[in-house]
Amino acid sequence: MAVLLGRQGNETRLLARTEERAAELAADRENKRYLQGMTFPDEMSVLHDPRLALSGVDCVIIAVPSIAMREVIEAHVAEIAPETIVVSATKGLEIESGKRMSEVIAENISVHHAVSVDEAMGNICALSGPNLSVEIAIGLPALATAASVSIETAERVQMMTSGERLRVYASDDIIGVELGGTLKNIIAIGAGFIDASGLGSNLKAAYVTRGLHEITLLGLALGAKPATFAGLSGVGDMLTTCYSPLSRNYRLGTRLAEGDSVEDALEYVGQTAEGVPTTRATLRIARELGVEMPITETAHNVMFDGVPPTEAMGELMRRELQRE
Repeated sequence: MAVLLGRQGNETRLLARTEERAAELAADRENKRYLQGMTFPDEMSVLHDPRLALSGVDCVIIAVPSIAMREVIEAHVAEIAPETIVVSATKGLEIESGKRMSEVIAENISVHHAVSVDEAMGNICALSGPNLSVEIAIGLPALATAASVSIETAERVQMMTSGERLRVYASDDIIGVELGGTLKNIIAIGAGFIDASGLGSNLKAAYVTRGLHEITLLGLALGAKPATFAGLSGVGDMLTTCYSPLSRNYRLGTRLAEGDSVEDALEYVGQTAEGVPTTRATLRIARELGVEMPITETAHNVMFDGVPPTEAMGELMRRELQRE
């Protein structure tokens, strides 16, 4: 995202984790680990000092694995001015608490700046949609949704991030946008092991469709709007993640079908696959709310209970018949 925003003419600062990493990125002018060959624009600088990186900015975009979100915001919240918009580009839930990323950010801003969580949420936005990072980085056109409890904040982010290669819509349903972008990763893992197991397009289409259905049910139980799940951060992101081999969660699912353990599959993918931790947190929330999620249960059984994908699919097919 930083590369894209820089190419659109925005002054962009990338905050690296370590001084050594900052020096490496600044010297190479590309991220050789993950996006080799994609040169940083002149408008983008690489820094290690958070005081320099975060001072005087209109917007801070956080794109880290969900398991690192609390640590990152705690480490840098002191450098983020109260009026600065904070955008989460992370698609995951906090494992222990089940909180969305915006909630984790708001909690820390609330404590540090002595404002209510509701006040903090007004300056927080979630950016989600069918946004495969490789395609974004090489400049292929994409669409996304910027969501906040404050539609004015969402519209400000919409104006900041939109350009010739990225069209952004604004939404006031941050719950639905975050959940859509997060929970589709679980379904994508299943889509991967269906394809790799040779179970056919009919089953995959049904799996994805029913997966979207149960995600929507959980979203409604948590206060989201139903229309959001028919939009870019719902069905749009679901289709991209379940049908593209560029999707990390999809690739992880294919490895599970080939007999890899979750640990081995994660090592093969080489990057964070948010669907793995999200599955555990989602099932816990669903059971607490009494929301039935058989697709998510299936993904859990394959990943954590060692059930072969073909057997797990058979169990789904044998479930009690019901009305749609």
